[in-house]
Amino acid sequence: MSSAPPLSLKLLNSMNRTGFATALGFAFELSPWVVERAWSERPFASVEALHAAMMDVLGAASVEDKLALIRAHPELASKAAIAKQLTAESNAEQASAGLDRLTPEEFARFHDLNAAYSERFGFPFIICVRLNDKASILAAMQARLAHDETQEIAEAIAQIGLISKLRLLDAVTD
Repeated sequence: MSSAPPLSLKLLNSMNRTGFATALGFAFELSPWVVERAWSERPFASVEALHAAMMDVLGAASVEDKLALIRAHPELASKAAIAKQLTAESNAEQASAGLDRLTPEEFARFHDLNAAYSERFGFPFIICVRLNDKASILAAMQARLAHDETQEIAEAIAQIGLISKLRLLDAVTD
């Protein structure tokens, strides 16, 4: 999804903490702290190892840090998304699932489910839209309203893992 030239793993492994966090900060929505905390695990043998180190950071993070990361994500099919006011990665990802081309009825359904979800959990619904379409996203939104907060935080972090892995695979070469 990124239009920048690919970053090599060799170059990333040689960067200082600031350069590393700046180069890969896009992977976790407006949350470069995840990338920065993984820096000390260099050198990475593969993109998968790089991503695993970042997911280990998330696994060790406090609930407050996890919630901050979740809350950094935009609502799906929100007015900001329709107006393309999100990060470049989020704009492209939502467009890939057709969320930038909703009928008025679909937009209303997303709006209603976003509101119900946000009211129930206090954070936006997170799903890897690149692995879904409008129908499966709506079905997941409805189904996940039945989760408790602990289940939903875990599911949101799992989905962020999928999102960040795809972003890294797009941007980093071994």
